[in-house]
Amino acid sequence: MTKFIGIASGKGGVGRTTTALNLAVALHQFGREVILVDCHLSSPHIALHLGASKIPRTIHHALRKEINIRDAAYQHESGLRLIPGDINSSDFNISNIKETLLDLIGTGEIVILDMAPSGQEALEVMKSIDDLFVIATPDLPSVAEALKTIRKAKEMGVNILGVILNRVREDNLELDVSNVETLTDTRVVGVIKENQDLREALKERRPLLYSAPSSEAAEEFRKIAKRLIGTT
Repeated sequence: MTKFIGIASGKGGVGRTTTALNLAVALHQFGREVILVDCHLSSPHIALHLGASKIPRTIHHALRKEINIRDAAYQHESGLRLIPGDINSSDFNISNIKETLLDLIGTGEIVILDMAPSGQEALEVMKSIDDLFVIATPDLPSVAEALKTIRKAKEMGVNILGVILNRVREDNLELDVSNVETLTDTRVVGVIKENQDLREALKERRPLLYSAPSSEAAEEFRKIAKRLIGTT
């Protein structure tokens, strides 16, 4: 059975794509059949994170029914399978997204969807998912928007896997884990600290788990993946 897991945020700039990419790599490293799909259709960045800008087959081609979405899958050097978007394309029908994604059933155990931060685009993708991780930074605006996303997802019958806090500095200027859990009424399942390794991975256009596998952040992504698949 193929499970569709969304990675959402409520607002941009919180590290949603970085989280989606590295969580997918971690799951792959644990032997799961994973496909990462760029569902931030108006601003797809997964390919850019991996050093590619011009791609012949993307999810946008599938949405226009030019190809089957399965034919837009690529294999990264890390072994991860992914379906990128076309950053130069504004021609797509968002109402086709659920129908398009359903063609991925049977192609893997887990499909990770990197979603738009908010708006109708995010809501249409949310119709396709079973479970949801919500990414936030430890500040009130980000957590407030995360709460909106959690509430909307629950209204749509989506299972909330938890909040992942990113760019955590552990100082007295930010919300701590207990604050975030109280405000969102949702468990925090991962804490990714602000660190140089993530910045270097982005510069190198490689997943953190591939470029700095021994880093603290890489280990935290692996812990989240372990919790998801029920291993210790």
